Amino acid sequence: MAFRIERVAVLGAGVMGSAIAAHLANAGVPSFLLDIVPPELSEADRRKGLTRESPIFRDRLAARGLETALKASPAAFFSPKDVRLITIGNIEDHLGRLAHADWIIEAVAERLDVKQALFAKVEAHRKPGTLVSSNTSGIPIRALAEGRSQEFREHFLGTHFFNPPRYMKLLELIPSPETLPEVMQEMAQFGERALGKGIVFAKDTPNFIANRIGTFGLFTVMRIMMDGDYSVEEVDRLTGPAVGRPKTATLRTADLVGLDTVAHIASNIAQGLSDDAERSAYAVPPFLQELVKRGWLGEKTGQGFYKRVRGSEGSDILALDYKAMEYRPQRKVLFPSLDATQGIEDPSERLRALAYADDRAGRFVWQALRDTLLYAAHRVPEIADDIVSVDRAMRWGFGWELGPFEIWDALGVERAGNRMEQEGRTLPPLVVKLLASGDASFYRREAGRRYAFDPAAGKRVEVQERPEIILLPTLRERERVVARNPGASLIDLGDGVACLEFHSKSNTIGPDIVQMMRTSLELCAERFDALVIGNQGRHFCVGANLMALLFEAQDENWDEIDLMVRAFQDASMAIKTFERPVVAAPFAMTLGGGCEVCLHAAKIRAAAETYIGLPEVGVGLIPAGGGCKELLLRSMEGIPAEVEVDLLPFFRHAFETIAFGKVSTSAKDGQRLGYLRPTDRFTMNQDRLIYEAKQAALAMVAEGYAASRPRDDVKVLGERAIAAAETQLYNMKSGSYISDHDEVIARKLAGVLAGGRVTPGTIVTEQYLMNLEREAFLSLCGERKSQERMQHMLRTGKPLRN
Repeated sequence: MAFRIERVAVLGAGVMGSAIAAHLANAGVPSFLLDIVPPELSEADRRKGLTRESPIFRDRLAARGLETALKASPAAFFSPKDVRLITIGNIEDHLGRLAHADWIIEAVAERLDVKQALFAKVEAHRKPGTLVSSNTSGIPIRALAEGRSQEFREHFLGTHFFNPPRYMKLLELIPSPETLPEVMQEMAQFGERALGKGIVFAKDTPNFIANRIGTFGLFTVMRIMMDGDYSVEEVDRLTGPAVGRPKTATLRTADLVGLDTVAHIASNIAQGLSDDAERSAYAVPPFLQELVKRGWLGEKTGQGFYKRVRGSEGSDILALDYKAMEYRPQRKVLFPSLDATQGIEDPSERLRALAYADDRAGRFVWQALRDTLLYAAHRVPEIADDIVSVDRAMRWGFGWELGPFEIWDALGVERAGNRMEQEGRTLPPLVVKLLASGDASFYRREAGRRYAFDPAAGKRVEVQERPEIILLPTLRERERVVARNPGASLIDLGDGVACLEFHSKSNTIGPDIVQMMRTSLELCAERFDALVIGNQGRHFCVGANLMALLFEAQDENWDEIDLMVRAFQDASMAIKTFERPVVAAPFAMTLGGGCEVCLHAAKIRAAAETYIGLPEVGVGLIPAGGGCKELLLRSMEGIPAEVEVDLLPFFRHAFETIAFGKVSTSAKDGQRLGYLRPTDRFTMNQDRLIYEAKQAALAMVAEGYAASRPRDDVKVLGERAIAAAETQLYNMKSGSYISDHDEVIARKLAGVLAGGRVTPGTIVTEQYLMNLEREAFLSLCGERKSQERMQHMLRTGKPLRN
């Protein structure tokens, strides 16, 4: 049986339904977005002459949901233009459209009776074989399908997206007892490849995997907070990045979710549990009940655990004193053990140091981890058959750096277990079975393979990865490294393709990376057919090593800076003119020099979530690795040689993109800005990025790749472009939109993109433009205000407008 999902119907245009439709549009999948007809006309409707039969009135809730998605922050759409893929309607008039859908997903109110009534209507309109799912966060899937036909139940499942669907990787798939295995597999493949999701198969138990454990962890933290008299600020400092969790930590996350929603989820879980002791863990604390009663629900009402207030000097965020139920200024959190772990980058080492610290912070972290780890271990195999699914659910759904069983290993299973038993806790059967088997950890890596403890087998089994997921660390362990230095490596991907991997701190570009760029090209010419430039760090590359540059500038080592920039320019041009295809595979932050590397590649295969740009003006500089030159050339691509056109709009596009430091909000937005060509493609699932970049490189080889030659026919506008830019800068300066130093930088940039003060229509070479880049860059390095911008960025991570 083969399923093809080419059109989807989303029933329910609330926050989740409209965001799911938006993400389907991101994937290029058209959808119907339907909601109920409003209950009655408003006075405004009557004044406009609308009736209950007016389509504008009847489709209003779907239209409003779509408008909410368009205004969402962070953005729900890759591009607002993709809204055209969504057709709105209402459930009373347009259920007939379901016959044209290959997948129908329900995202209406979390009430069993409402969902069951809707599915009865759906069954009357869907064509046989259509997949149907619910986005419920906790209602039993088997109950939702009650009363439906056998064929309906066989094609029915739970598809639990996490909010916001564009950004949260986890998609939990939950079968009913009668769901066909091939339905689960088809949805898993579509979710992973088309929507970019990390798929976890969950069992039909209360709130599935991530919410079950995450909510337990939240209420555990609240209990420890009250028992130990910890403040709101202390709790969030101890449950954020310090322990491998998101910056929003625990209580700020609860504010974002909505405290009423948190209380509802807890109540829903408790209702589905049969064990009284476990049910009590989800009891909503009195102070949280009071917050909900007062309507202090978090972000959506402006106050919850935190409250934003505006004063004469701007806004401030107050913290809740949950005993007095009053807001007060936040207090600085001081814990010796917390300060001592700030420099530890390895999450396992940092977690271990903090959990075993003998101070107030250590005791809090230990108790929170202890209870959560015990709970998670008790839930296998109830909520999932394997520990890998549980760990992935918490990493992908809650943003944990380490899942529960990975945390067990980080703390040391035997050491942590001994302490738990000393404190009167009973170890779960899963932990006992692990230790009895002679193993001391849930995971182990051997010869480039990862093994996880299988509860059913009582031993470790290999964690299987599909061929479409290439893990560079695994290839390193399998001794596939061809060359290496402290900043970068060349790795053999197989099939005649190599990968240049950056691995400096934050993947910043320095001499080591530049040297490996040249070495990689030399080795590739001898031994490989194509080259991929990619890595699997947190970001592709955040630019040049700014600290090293600042030190050289402060010491006035102009010759050294000139040498550094020349070397990077030469390496970039070597990539562009290389005899074999080079495919760049950017993702996440791809800034400055990282962007320039990509611009010189023959093709870009980007992750969908790629934020690419040339923001050097924020540190008082301009791009100098060929970025100005490449963006100018890309702006003019497609103009037939024999056609005379005004080049000023193309100059202006490149000038404004760089001068305003524009960074894309997605790979698709990168195409709009000109960083990616229309022919470049993006990958929805970042786990597949290296594989798909490799396939793109092999396709170029098969087609017969012809190397690019250095351009010697670039027409520039010279004095005309500079005059236009100066006029624009004068107007912006007069309106106080830019500072004096912004103007200085922009004038330098305009001179480069114009080709210098030459006659309009002058023909120049690529190298000529790069020489102008380098000269302007060196000049700006010597400016005091540029050095101040560099210092400020290094100190605060934010640009300075001086």
